[in-house]
Amino acid sequence: MIAVLSQGASPERTEHLINWLKEQNLGVHVSHGETHTVLGLIGNTAGVDIDMIQSLDIVESVTRVSDPFKAVNRKFHPDDSIIQAGPAAIGGGNFALIAGPCSVENEAQIVYVANRVKQAGANFLRGGAFKPRTSPYDFQGLGAEGIRLLLEAKRATGLPIITELMDIRTIDLFEDVDVIQVGARNTQNFDMLKELGRTRKPVLLKRGLAGTIKELLMSAEYIMASGNENVILCERGIRTYESTYTRNTLDLSAVPVLKHLTHLPVVVDPSHGTGHTYLVEPMALAAAAAGADGLMIEVHNDPGCALCDGGQSQTPDQFAETARKIFRVREAVQG
Repeated sequence: MIAVLSQGASPERTEHLINWLKEQNLGVHVSHGETHTVLGLIGNTAGVDIDMIQSLDIVESVTRVSDPFKAVNRKFHPDDSIIQAGPAAIGGGNFALIAGPCSVENEAQIVYVANRVKQAGANFLRGGAFKPRTSPYDFQGLGAEGIRLLLEAKRATGLPIITELMDIRTIDLFEDVDVIQVGARNTQNFDMLKELGRTRKPVLLKRGLAGTIKELLMSAEYIMASGNENVILCERGIRTYESTYTRNTLDLSAVPVLKHLTHLPVVVDPSHGTGHTYLVEPMALAAAAAGADGLMIEVHNDPGCALCDGGQSQTPDQFAETARKIFRVREAVQG
């Protein structure tokens, strides 16, 4: 249920109404827009007297919301959310270009790539320290050492860092990480999501391997319902009948759908979404044109020798050219 307050509602009366609603065992999500304040009521609202609330002179309208996701719902929060991570922001017109290697391999590699992607316009550095791999014999990442090296690259460039959390028991290692990534395999690890909801650190939540848009939003709801409103959604491709020529099917229709349904920023990962370097640039440009709030692109100094996903990684020179085109597409779309 949402209650839209009148423009003239005083802070004192608004606070009194919020306190009364909380006494009815309801959670209250407050969104202050440019012209109106919106109260999103979370919990069992079946017994709430809509007519009584509607009769208050500080209330403009009351509407029941049938969607199972509440806190992430644009109806609860009409304006785009802006997520701040260190010196960078995403959402509400702030575009994030996230780049870096699939896996952190050594200090020289990650610092070199970080400097190159920053020069090309990236404002976030990505890099895997803990790697979920289909085969137990593949490179699993450097673990804690990988995070240390990411922090070295952060100190060298000033770029905030994004890396994936695989196990909630290692969360103490992520204290200085700017954005925690939840990978596709953990999208419905609800215990992890609830624990991340108890932090205030930004979370980049990837869509599951075969997850629906609704399932992605419900996973974000787990984080927000536990108290953390700093959530970024990521479309990274899903499994479909096609598996010969693309690694996944990048669902770019998810971008406008998500922008319609939720106030949270939406990032697109064309590297995992396609699995092939030659497809990364055209799909990145298409994602920018579709209205994505950011792009996550894998960049490696020597993709042919990469320990993980070299076949979908761009070189620094390729990324610089792609970034140039991305910015031109955004200028064209924005008019």
